[in-house]
Parts: sequence; structure tokens; C-alpha cells
Amino acid sequence: MKVFVAGATGVIGRQLLPVLSAAGHEVTGMTRSARRAADTERNGHARMVVADALDPAAVAAAVSRAAPDAVVNMLTAIPPKVSPRRVDRDFAATNRLRTEGTANLLAAAQEAGARRIIAQSIAFAYEPGRSPADEDTPLWPDPPRRMAPVLGALRDLERQTTEAGGLVLRFGHLYGPGSVLAPDGSLTEQVRKGGLPLAGGGTAVFSFLHARDAATAVVAALDKDVTGVLNVADDDPAPMHVWLPHLARLLDVRPPRRVPAALVRPLAGAWGVAFMTRLRGADNSRARLSLDWRPHYTSWRQGFAEEPAAGAGKAA
Repeated sequence: MKVFVAGATGVIGRQLLPVLSAAGHEVTGMTRSARRAADTERNGHARMVVADALDPAAVAAAVSRAAPDAVVNMLTAIPPKVSPRRVDRDFAATNRLRTEGTANLLAAAQEAGARRIIAQSIAFAYEPGRSPADEDTPLWPDPPRRMAPVLGALRDLERQTTEAGGLVLRFGHLYGPGSVLAPDGSLTEQVRKGGLPLAGGGTAVFSFLHARDAATAVVAALDKDVTGVLNVADDDPAPMHVWLPHLARLLDVRPPRRVPAALVRPLAGAWGVAFMTRLRGADNSRARLSLDWRPHYTSWRQGFAEEPAAGAGKAA
């Protein structure tokens, strides 16, 4: 199958290209960085094209030349470190990619006759609640103010993709190379320095996913007649008060401080407090069944032992 990957040099894209190539697909990757395109093409897993996803003519030309059977939308522009107090600012470019970039990509895919559309979303934007959310659970209707534009862009991406007959994969919190939880990632560094407390008891529940497991889910979805949205995460949702001290032990640093949420709010804002206290895990049952997919790391405990802990000796 000919597969066109937009956002081919992101956290998932870098894992996806070799997995697609190993599965026998003919891969074209798109990035806006000529340097990243050259570096990626040297690995031999894909032919790379340079185009700005916000330029409809450039996207149309790139997709037309590739003549793909499937188009995979992994477009993001998330900075290495995100401020919870300025999440609206830090996600502004990604919001445009998820709205305007998606529209450009879908128009080009339709013109080129692509039969399969797959797009990336997130599995931690659900309305807060106790049990892991399935795909029928509504997205957070009234999130903290600075998170509202991010949710709006996600809703638009999902609407556009599903209306085009595509499949949206809602990925869990990513870890692995290039992520915030990589050995050199910003979140891992915060834990090393003791800068990530357990606010309000650390009651937010996280469903994690290794980036390579995200890639295998995309490959599994290519030849399945499945549309709509699916949660793609590991099998072990965990509250922050469980996974964060565990990560600190792996990194051989002090356990996180426990502080009242009210003391964190002036520094982290409403979204930062919600991130630590109100997020909801995701149920991956439908993806396992409909895609015949299983994560290699069924629990974050296995993955963390091999990924973030690899940098345990790194100086703070």
C-alpha cells in the first residue's frame, strides 16, 4: 500500500515510518523542515517531501505526487516544554495544524483518490469522571479556559476526519524517544529536579502509550474497515499518585512533594491543577477488538523501566 504520512518527523512519525516500511508499505513522509527531511530520508524508510501543511497548494502537490492509497495525519507543532499557564499559546500552532492543516490534507487526499484516512487525537480530553472513558464518553464540555482552544481544535479535527469517512486514533499520554517522558524530555527533567509535585493528592488518571505502540496501531488500522474514533492506550490506567512516585524511584530521585492544589494554582494555573487532579483514563477495549491490536508495553511500568529510567544517571 502507498502511505502518505503528514507530520512524519514528530514523536509518532519517527516510529511510524520504519514500522510501515517493515510491513512492506511504500511510504512518503511530509515535514516542513528540510533538515529533518534529509536526516529521515537517509534512514531509508521513506521518501520525504518538504511542505508546509498550512499551504494548501503545497500539500496538494505533495499528496498528488505520492498518489497514496492511505493518508495519515500526525500533524503537530508542540514545543519541547509546555507551560500549563500558557497552554493556549504553546498549542496555537498545533491548533492551526489540526484545523486548517487537516482541511488541506483531506482536500488533497480526496483529490488524489486516497481510500483510507487516519488521524491523531488524544485520549485524555474526556469529561472528568471515575471510570476509564470509552469512546462514547463526551469530550470535556467545560475545560479550564486556556485549554478550551485545544479542545476546540481537537473537536474540529475529529469532525473533519470522521465526516470524510476516516478513523481517529485517540492516543494516550505518549512516552518514548522524543517525548516529554524520554530520558531527556522536559517532564522527566522536572521529576529529576523535584519540580513536579503531587497536587491535591495526584488524583488524575493517566493512560500511557509508547510511541512505537502508537505506530503499530496505525499500521493495524490501515487495512481495517473501521471508522469513527478509537482509544489507543496501554491496559493499565494509573493515577498520578501511583505513577509519579514510581518514576521518581526509577530515576533514583526524591519522591514528589505532596502539596494542596490551592498552592499550585498560582504557579500552574487552572489547567495545571486539572492535569494533576482531574484527568480521566481511557478504555482501549474497542481498539484491541476492532483493530486486532495489542500494545507491546501492556503497562507503563514495563515501558518506563526501559525508557525514562535509561537516563537515571544523568545529572540534574
